Amino acid sequence: MTALLRYQAALLARSQRWLAPLLLYAAVLAVGVRSGQPVLGSLGVAAAAVLPVTAWAVHLCVAQEPPAARAVASAAAGPRRVHLAALLTAAGCTAALAVVTTVVVLLISEPVTDDGGAVSRPAAALAGLLAALCCVLLGAAVGALSTRPVPLRRGWSVAAAVLGSLLALVTAGSPARPAVTALVTGSRTGTVQPPVLPLLGAAVLAAAAAFLVCRIAARRG
Repeated sequence: MTALLRYQAALLARSQRWLAPLLLYAAVLAVGVRSGQPVLGSLGVAAAAVLPVTAWAVHLCVAQEPPAARAVASAAAGPRRVHLAALLTAAGCTAALAVVTTVVVLLISEPVTDDGGAVSRPAAALAGLLAALCCVLLGAAVGALSTRPVPLRRGWSVAAAVLGSLLALVTAGSPARPAVTALVTGSRTGTVQPPVLPLLGAAVLAAAAAFLVCRIAARRG
C-alpha cells in the first residue's frame, strides 16, 4: 500500500491539478478569514471550506491515471487497493492542508469571542483541528460516492459532488454541521466544545463510503 500511496501522490504532484482546488480554498479563506478576527469563527470558516476541496481532490486522484496505467496497477495490486490508495492520497493531502491552515488561523486570529471575551487558544486549536478533520472525512465520503466507479456521467458527477458538499454542511444529520456550528456558536458564547462525536461519525461514514466504492471497483476490475 505504501508504494501505491507514493505512486498516487507522485501522479497528483506532477499533474498540477491540485492547483485549482488549492486556489479555491485560498480564495475562500481570503474572504472569510482576516487577521485579528475572533479565532473560533475563523476556524469554522476554514473547516467548512475544506469539505468541498476534499471532494474535489478525491475526484482528481481517482481519475488522474490513464486507463492503461490504471489497468496495469490494478493487475499488479488489485483494483480495490488501487482505488483505496487514490482515496487515501486525496484525504491525506487535504488533511495536511487543513492542519497547516488551522495553525495559520490560530497564529493570525485573536483568542477572543465576538464581544471581546477571552477564549483558550489550546482549546480553540483542538476544536478547530477536530472540526477540520471531520470536514475532510465528510468531503472524502462525498467525493468517493460522486465519482468512479459509481456509474455517473461527468456532468452529473460534478453536480453530485457540489450538492453533496452543500448538504454535508447544512443537513441536520451530517456530522460536519455540528462540528462547524460548535465553532461559530462558541465564538459568540465563549464555550469551546471539541467535536469528538461528529468526528467519529464522519470517520464511520468515510469508512463505509470507501468500503462501498472499493468493492464496486473490485467487481468492475
